[in-house]
Amino acid sequence: MTLDADRIIATVDTLAQRIGERFPESGLRRVAEDFTQVAREMRGDALALGRPNWRLRLITLGILAAGLALFAMVFKELHFSSPVTEATTLVQIIEPAANIAIIVALGIAFIVSLESRWKRKRALVSLHSLRSMIHVIDMHQLTKNPSVLLDTIEPTASSPKRVMGRQEIERYLDYCSEMLSLSGKIAALYTQSVQDSVVIDTVNELEELSTNLSRKIWQKIMILDLSLQDSITAEARQSPSADKKPGIDPASPD
Repeated sequence: MTLDADRIIATVDTLAQRIGERFPESGLRRVAEDFTQVAREMRGDALALGRPNWRLRLITLGILAAGLALFAMVFKELHFSSPVTEATTLVQIIEPAANIAIIVALGIAFIVSLESRWKRKRALVSLHSLRSMIHVIDMHQLTKNPSVLLDTIEPTASSPKRVMGRQEIERYLDYCSEMLSLSGKIAALYTQSVQDSVVIDTVNELEELSTNLSRKIWQKIMILDLSLQDSITAEARQSPSADKKPGIDPASPD
């Protein structure tokens, strides 16, 4: 099973549209648009990194072919006439043959590691951009504190403007949580394309970061739900039951 990059992008696009329809004048709408652009760029980047770099691989084949050609030239110059000369000649070619083999092996290893290091560097640059986007999303949910709906403390001159009600704050926080969750899925695309320990560790770190921030958001949503339940319970206690009459126990039989 692998992640479908196209479906992830479709989900990101739908989320950005939902945010734009619900909060058309908010900063979160602009963040969602930027998030969509970053997601598309990272989708294309991850797919590109999954393809082989044929230029470097052709260079590797060229080095291997050159090494084989050198071996062929060395053995072509051999002339065996007697057992003594055969042994002497064999000893003489061991050293240059070994040197050629070492040089060819080092050249191939360098080219192979060069492709791996190039992919790692490119993936880390993209993942760093995603990390910045995750922190931007977290900054937008910081001031959406559900406790302000429960307190009666007067705001100060520097207090942020709070114009949202309970339902709007809950939807706003839910959108932030969804973007954080999708961030982890976008980062995971790189583990399907680049089998590098540094890239995998970075992706795991980003997934953990987005999960922890999303967990904080859901704690706020739970506070909103609890406050709603408390308000409903308080209203139910204040309003008398329509079925209960003075002097009559509604639980007793007729």
